[in-house]
Amino acid sequence: MGKGAQILVGATAVALLLGWLAWSGLEEGTFRYYQSLDEFRTDGRVDQASRVHGYVSLGSIERDVPAKEIRFRVQGVAPHAGGSAADALPVTFASLEAPALFKDGAEGGVEGRLSAEGHFHATTVSAKSRSRSEAAEREKASAPAS
Repeated sequence: MGKGAQILVGATAVALLLGWLAWSGLEEGTFRYYQSLDEFRTDGRVDQASRVHGYVSLGSIERDVPAKEIRFRVQGVAPHAGGSAADALPVTFASLEAPALFKDGAEGGVEGRLSAEGHFHATTVSAKSRSRSEAAEREKASAPAS
C-alpha cells in the first residue's frame, strides 16, 4: 500500500471516529449547556434532564441531616448585582456533600429534573468562585477614600 493510501485510510478512520463521538454525545445530551433561569422557565421542561445556571439566594441554604439533603434557592441575577430572590427556583440536592465553594451568593449550576410542583431535584451541584478582577473591584469599592 502506498504512502498516500495509508494517509487516506488513517484520515478516514479519524473522521469516522470524530463523527461517531459527536453523534453519540448529541444523542445522550452530553453537549447541552447550562440554561439561564429565564431560559429554563420559558422551556417549562417538567421531568426532563436539565442544567440551570444561577446564583444561590442569600440565606436560603438549609441542610437536612436526617434526610441527607440540602435545600436552597437559585436566582437568575447575582445578589451582589442587585438580583432578587423573589422568584428564585427551589432546589433539593440529595446529598450533604456540596462543593467547597457552595455558599450564599455563589455562582454555579444545578443538574437534575423539575417536578410538576415546580421544585427542582438536583443530582449535581457545581459552584465557582468569583474572578480575581471582581474581588479586586469589591476591595477597591469598599476601601476608604484617601
